[in-house]
Amino acid sequence: MAPKTTKAAIKDSLANLSQDKFAEFVEQLLDRRTPPKVRRSEVEGKSRLAVTNLLVSTFTESKAPQVVQEILRDIGCSDEADELAAETGGTTSQPGSCNNAGPSSGAAAGNQPAGKSPAEEHFVDKHELELINRVSNVNPILDGLLKQQVIDREKYMAIRKMITSCDQIRAVYVSLQSGVKCKDIFYELVKKHEKFLFEELEKL
Repeated sequence: MAPKTTKAAIKDSLANLSQDKFAEFVEQLLDRRTPPKVRRSEVEGKSRLAVTNLLVSTFTESKAPQVVQEILRDIGCSDEADELAAETGGTTSQPGSCNNAGPSSGAAAGNQPAGKSPAEEHFVDKHELELINRVSNVNPILDGLLKQQVIDREKYMAIRKMITSCDQIRAVYVSLQSGVKCKDIFYELVKKHEKFLFEELEKL
């Protein structure tokens, strides 16, 4: 069987939601603070296919699955998010992502990613919830991500305008889906700027 297209995978994910969960998904989509923003008139009363088309046209085929996965997890549909990640390649690097950059300072010998040994989940994936909820020294981390081109200037400014550190780090995680090297860079920045939190999580 041929692999699903991005649009088909997203459409199937939304089709698996109950009517209440789909309504919750739409509300979460409207509440997103990270641009580009979706207007209520674009989704209100629309079918799941119409919302799928809007997601792909607004966020592009490369980024739409990451946005959908984030919202699905926010509304408690982790299984659907994981299935979508599997069908769309998950964290597979996209052209132009920082997976195409040179070795990061956190890379260990033998090209092993920082914070990750073979058959182990990456540190930033393993501790996603803790990092979202507990990282407070966000500004120098954002500066580092901008400097090393994990995020661009527009994304940097949008995240800086967010009110809470939780929202800021949650938005950072969307950009980290571009590839392992992005996660390596974030890992090193957390290690540097959140030393005590990092040391606590390393022991878990």
